[in-house]
Amino acid sequence: MLDNHVFLTFFTTSVILALSPGPDNLFVMAQSAQKGRLSGLFVTLGLATGLIGHTIAVAFGLAAIVRTSTLAFSVLKLIGAAYLLYLAWKAFRAGAATANKDEVQTLSRANLYRRGIIMNLTNPKVSLFFMAFLPQFADPRHGSMILQFFQLGCVFIMATMLVFSLISFIAGGFGEKFSNSALAQKIVNRTASAVFLGLAVKLALSER
Repeated sequence: MLDNHVFLTFFTTSVILALSPGPDNLFVMAQSAQKGRLSGLFVTLGLATGLIGHTIAVAFGLAAIVRTSTLAFSVLKLIGAAYLLYLAWKAFRAGAATANKDEVQTLSRANLYRRGIIMNLTNPKVSLFFMAFLPQFADPRHGSMILQFFQLGCVFIMATMLVFSLISFIAGGFGEKFSNSALAQKIVNRTASAVFLGLAVKLALSER
């Protein structure tokens, strides 16, 4: 079990890491500005779900495959980059919102949730990061290592959701403020497209 000192240290470190500019928080920011606060929260939930997958992989040693296999790492990052390119194209082609905006957002929330999951699971660097980060705070003297990994993963997810929800609120507020302006929406969509494109290039060029 985690003691209070380890919990506070790990939670504080996780918050700082979540605040550091990276693919996930930029992804949330772009989606929130483009589709609104609630949509950003659905993306955040998707990203958190993806982190559960990485936690399981680390706890049971599956992430070692990505660390040792160049092919596995390359396949994952190319899938992730291709998906981000698809999102960049969709955002670039997006026009102004229709009068039936609430219905469009309701229908798209499941897709936004899936986007968050895919974005997170297809980023092999997250898996490698978990492999390097979580073991530093686990101690065999405190019980089952697998249980500690799951506890640490849950703490990291809590910190990430806290930070990303704040990002969603701020970026979504900005997007909603200009929701009635076709020009502003076009600028937001093109900016989101540029962010997705940049993330795709960064992920495609990443190395272990």
